[in-house]
Amino acid sequence: MRLFCSLLLFLPLFLGASRACHAQQITEYRVLREPVADRSGRPLWAVRSFKEAGVPHRLAVDAVTLQSYDLPAADLVPRKGAPGFYATRLGRAVKRYTASPYRLQNGGATRADSGADGFFLTVDLCPSKRPFERELFETAEAFAREKVVPVAVMVSGLWLESHPEEVAYLKGEIAAGRLAVTWVNHSWHHHYDPKAPLAANFLLAPGTDLRAEVLQVEQELLSRGLVPSPFFRFPGLVSDGAAMNLLAELSLVPIGADAWLAKGEQPQPGSFILVHGNGNEPKGIKLALPLLKGPGVHLMPLPAAFAQ
Repeated sequence: MRLFCSLLLFLPLFLGASRACHAQQITEYRVLREPVADRSGRPLWAVRSFKEAGVPHRLAVDAVTLQSYDLPAADLVPRKGAPGFYATRLGRAVKRYTASPYRLQNGGATRADSGADGFFLTVDLCPSKRPFERELFETAEAFAREKVVPVAVMVSGLWLESHPEEVAYLKGEIAAGRLAVTWVNHSWHHHYDPKAPLAANFLLAPGTDLRAEVLQVEQELLSRGLVPSPFFRFPGLVSDGAAMNLLAELSLVPIGADAWLAKGEQPQPGSFILVHGNGNEPKGIKLALPLLKGPGVHLMPLPAAFAQ
C-alpha cells in the first residue's frame, strides 16, 4: 500500500487517490460547546465533535491559552462545575468582538487588546493560481528575533485544496521548529465579485451558506493533520450582524486588521498586519519584507493579542 501511494504522487490523473492515502477521513462533524478535561486534568472546551477515520474525536480549545487540540473523545471526560463559557478568556473575546455595532468592513478584533510590544503577522491565502510568497516566510525566519517565528495563516479551503506543495512546505517549517502557525479559517470559496457592492459581496453574496463555508475548512484542516484555531477572518474583511452571530455560535473570534500594508496602513505595536501570501498582492509583500528585516522586530502569536 505504501508503494502504491508513492507511485500515485507521479500520476496527476490520480491526485485524488493520492490525497486519500495521506488524509484522514473526517465524518459526522458537529458543533457543540461542552466543558471537558483531558487525561492530565487540563480544563478544555470541546467545540466540535467528529469521527477521524471512524474514531470519535473532539476539537477542543484551552479557553485560557486559546490553543486548539484534536483529541480522541476517549481521552476526555466531562468537567462538572465549570464556569460558563463567557466567563473564560476565549468566551469574553468571542462576546466582545461579535457584538454590535456591526461594521460592514473590518469588524471584530483589529489589534491587540492592550499592552502588546510587538506585531501580529497575519497572512491571507485566498484562492489563487499565482506563485506562493515563500520569501515572506523565509525572511521572517531569517530576521525575526524569535527562534520559532509565530504567524497566523488565514487559509481558504480552495487554496488549501489546490496547493499541496505549499501546504507541505509550511508543515515542514513547523516540524523543523522554524514556524509556529496559527491556522485561521478564511472560508471555503472566498467568493468575490468586483462588480458587486460590499453588502452583497464576499460571504454576504446572496445564496452563501456561511455555516458550510466555515465548517468545511475546519474539516479540511483536520483531515490534513492541521488544527483549526478559534479565530476567523472574513474575506474582504466584510461581514454583517448575522455573520457575527454565527461566529459567536461557533465559538470563533473574528480577526480584522489595522495594518493592511498594501492599502498604506502603517503598523504600530499591537497591530494586526495583513499581507497576502498567495501572490495576489505583491505590493503588500514588498512593504512587509523591509519591515521584517528591521532591527528588533518582535512578532507575537495571535492568541497573545487577547486580554487574560
